[in-house]
Amino acid sequence: MATTRTASTHWEGSLFEGAGKVTLESSGLGTYDVSWPSRAEEANGKTSPEELIGAAHSACFSMALSNGLAQAGTAPTSLDTTAAVEFTPGTGITGITLTVRGVVEGMSNDDFVAAAQAAKEGCPVSQALTGTTITLDAALA
Repeated sequence: MATTRTASTHWEGSLFEGAGKVTLESSGLGTYDVSWPSRAEEANGKTSPEELIGAAHSACFSMALSNGLAQAGTAPTSLDTTAAVEFTPGTGITGITLTVRGVVEGMSNDDFVAAAQAAKEGCPVSQALTGTTITLDAALA
């Protein structure tokens, strides 16, 4: 069964002087301020499209890795994933680095790295982001 999730943004003003609010509509979890300076310079308590992409990517990857490990008979005790999305003004998103540390009983580090690579390739968000370079740093904790 397909699902659709929705977020919306209300923006006022020009790119450089204006600001907006992103609302997570489907979950109702909140509204977050965005602006060009928070995207291209310091966050200053606001979010950015890249941070939201990082949140989506780290969650999707963790789900894919957890599922792959469980299907192999080695469900993880825990996975800690960070998705660092690099943005260069005038160029765009120039890369994403996924870093994962896992606690998985009875698994070698090499097998964990292979499972993480498969999860990176199979994660629907990774697949949606094929226009950028995604690197992986995986290891057991």
